[in-house]
Amino acid sequence: MRTIEELTRPNIRRLKPYSSARDEYKGKSATVFLDANENPYHVPYNRYPDPLQEEVKCRLSTVKGVPPAGIFLGNGSDEGIDLVYRAFCVPGVDNVVAIDPTYGMYEVCADINDVEYRKVRLDARYRFRAADMLAAADEHTKAMFLCSPNNPTGNCLDRTETETLLRSFDGLVIVDEAYIDFAPEPSLTSRLPEFPNLIVLQTFSKAWGCAGIRLGMSFASPEIVAVLNRIKYPYNVNRLTQQEALRMLDNPSVVRQWVDALLAERARVTEAFRALACCLEVYPSDANFFLARVTDADGIYARLVEQGIIVRNRSRIALCGGCLRITVGTRDENDALLRALSDEK
Repeated sequence: MRTIEELTRPNIRRLKPYSSARDEYKGKSATVFLDANENPYHVPYNRYPDPLQEEVKCRLSTVKGVPPAGIFLGNGSDEGIDLVYRAFCVPGVDNVVAIDPTYGMYEVCADINDVEYRKVRLDARYRFRAADMLAAADEHTKAMFLCSPNNPTGNCLDRTETETLLRSFDGLVIVDEAYIDFAPEPSLTSRLPEFPNLIVLQTFSKAWGCAGIRLGMSFASPEIVAVLNRIKYPYNVNRLTQQEALRMLDNPSVVRQWVDALLAERARVTEAFRALACCLEVYPSDANFFLARVTDADGIYARLVEQGIIVRNRSRIALCGGCLRITVGTRDENDALLRALSDEK
């Protein structure tokens, strides 16, 4: 593969990063802080948070098995996605390749950063081939995006094809594992030493039940993480987010209980959904949601809204015509959905 230095935009290589007060001071024994123009009152929220979230990364390292130097934390996974474009893709010159359909922010970030976004359509069963992704690339392709389990289709992508892409493509391969905790296969984080061009995205928003704190994780080589740290905003993860992340990392067994409960509900609800008169097909899911093709997606969606039940209408997404995406909720929430659909034809 091309080296990380070769992949990095020339202006980013030349960049002198902003140095905050908390970057310059690394000691732990000081008691008087007069360096950052902070208000001395309202402790501890008057103080800027750790710009590199070192305590969170150390705790996360023990849970995920990735060294702290290989972890980047951002304001949701969206920050990690956007920084890939800002760090490695020259606007108006470079391009990225992604599967289609998939998570919409990959394309939005490409458009914001003036980077060509090349879509490679999945097959009818939502599978991809590495050969098709490679055929869409050229010398200006800096990155490829995969989402596994994929959103909105819910399925894990073939691991053999993913590994073929990692070995064959000379740029970055970003694998978004937002839903990996619900999947039967292990994370690719354990393969990071083997693939220096791999970036694995995960999030606190799904299995960890922390969508409101906006904390995304990017796992990669220390070289890639160093580039992302050069261009991120100085205090991109606030103190309250870091505090809640630490609290949750002290209770990983609770997350496992939530995941087990949701997997059981996913099995129950998908089986019941298949029996509904309005259901044409439920696609296999490895996530905390499932995609279902129904008789009248627009009409059913509207009638559910009238009853205060909100699902996602994905009818206008490639390969998802007539489909609703349904998140697995609590047993009571799921029963309310099933009751509302019981009379639909």
